Amino acid sequence: MTFFVKPGSIVRQIWGDADVILLVFAGSAAEFALNRAVDWLFYTGKLPADPIARLFSTVRYAQEIVFATDEKARQTIARMGAIHGGVEQKRGYQIPDWAYRDVLYMLIDYSQRAYETLHRPLTDPEREELFSTFREVGAGMHVPGLPNTYADWKVDREAHLNRDLIRSEFTDKLFQRYREQLGNWRYDLLRQVQSILVPEQVSQLLGLPWKTPLVYTIGLYSTFNRLGLRSVVQRILLPTEYLAQIRSLDR
Repeated sequence: MTFFVKPGSIVRQIWGDADVILLVFAGSAAEFALNRAVDWLFYTGKLPADPIARLFSTVRYAQEIVFATDEKARQTIARMGAIHGGVEQKRGYQIPDWAYRDVLYMLIDYSQRAYETLHRPLTDPEREELFSTFREVGAGMHVPGLPNTYADWKVDREAHLNRDLIRSEFTDKLFQRYREQLGNWRYDLLRQVQSILVPEQVSQLLGLPWKTPLVYTIGLYSTFNRLGLRSVVQRILLPTEYLAQIRSLDR
């Protein structure tokens, strides 16, 4: 049986770890809100209506691809392309090609940043494998202009960060929804997590806190894991109604 991502891959390790996935989406939530094409998310209404539910929906698609056979993964990728095509048809014009690349680039970047924050630096072959996997997803969705190597991606990623981000009314509306869903102290914690993860361009536009207490305590993560306290920490940090869904992300 041929899998889209081979067993034992670093990509499976990243997307099979609930804590890493949560950091991926903490970072993405910050950058999504600044994207010049974020109005597309408001057109469907799904993200601003329920950002956390949208997170789990996106993760389900990602895991369907990462842990599936090659055939089923490509079917999921084609389904994602069709869904976006349907939204484009309803609105009457296309999502820009650069916006599709932005999303892929975020998933690559924050997958690496989140895993390295909680575990260890990726090796060069692991970075190439992570890039290649998401490049294949983009190719399956017929996204044009994708770079061919990790090194080329780094250059284009920087260009996208400098060109495609702006703080707008949509930015503030999304962050207000994050606060409403998480409550004040969990929202403040989200911003601390984002300050650790995101590139400088994102941090400056959002005015994220600098050198927060979390910078000095996140290294205790592995200690909590070794002591069997992971579930306790999750219960403290996350809304209880989502705990079962969060824990189901572990593969």
